[in-house]
Amino acid sequence: MDNFEYNRQSWNELTTLHAESDFYNIESFKKGKTSLNHIEIKELGDIKGKKLLHLQCHFGMDTISLARKGAEVFGVDISDTSIQKAIELSNELEVPARFVRSNVYDIENVLDETFDIVYTSYGAINWLNDLDKWAKIIKRYLNPNGMFYMVEFHPFIYTLNDNSEITESYFKSKSIETIVENSYTDKSDVSNKNLIHIEWHHSLSEVLNSLITNGLKIEFFNEFPYQVYNCFPNLTEIETGKWVSEKYGDKIPYMYSIKATKN
Repeated sequence: MDNFEYNRQSWNELTTLHAESDFYNIESFKKGKTSLNHIEIKELGDIKGKKLLHLQCHFGMDTISLARKGAEVFGVDISDTSIQKAIELSNELEVPARFVRSNVYDIENVLDETFDIVYTSYGAINWLNDLDKWAKIIKRYLNPNGMFYMVEFHPFIYTLNDNSEITESYFKSKSIETIVENSYTDKSDVSNKNLIHIEWHHSLSEVLNSLITNGLKIEFFNEFPYQVYNCFPNLTEIETGKWVSEKYGDKIPYMYSIKATKN
């Protein structure tokens, strides 16, 4: 199998665990609670009437939340189970949304449209090995003057081990292979003990330069001294929805966001 097939299989199993977890809290979502965080809500602004492509949408909660804000949404994910669950959610909640299963790099085989906004968030680009190709896909799917927006975990976080010590390189050129033993949501064990994750960690310069060299104009780049999810080791909550390292507090970056436009 190629790298992406390993990830497709692992995410097929993880999606089932995620959909049943308190971390994602689908029941509250079904009652109207948004799955979006204050950062992306503020920075995206008014998206009512906008046509939006959500890359790596998982099982569609954020995509549907964006639709609830008035956008016409289209979600893409590599996992068959994720897309099936996203379609089920959209139909059950009667929130219009379209979804299709595809690797980001193969999306042109299943989608021939353009969009006002291309969106991606939280733990997405670490599953992609070629950011130049990723940026080309973004540009191809944007309308003239269209907006790309992303909010993501800061690459510095990936330098820390479970004891909050810097043990990994900030700059990585090789894939990182790990055995999937449990879900990050509640540490539930996976039933298939042969699942593998293959990831690639990207520096900020790699992310920014991939967008710039492919003709996208950076409108802003922000870094955040807190984490919005309790999904990394040794975090403590300092305010509702704001988590920091017990060791470093707000002295290090945890997330970043980028807005870019198509020239």
